[in-house]
Amino acid sequence: MSDDVVNLRRERKRRQRDAAKTAAAENRVQFGRTRSERDETQKAKDRDDARHEAHKRDRTS
Repeated sequence: MSDDVVNLRRERKRRQRDAAKTAAAENRVQFGRTRSERDETQKAKDRDDARHEAHKRDRTS
């Protein structure tokens, strides 16, 4: 009997914490952009859209 005794409640909680840490790491990768990065990307997209719209021909004749 050289096996260690394992507290099942502690082991269950440890596994839940590990799963939460893994999920948090995945979310940081997926959603981890700052507000300024998102704003900068949106401004660049708006600028590109405006340039594109400015070069369109008017077909309302």
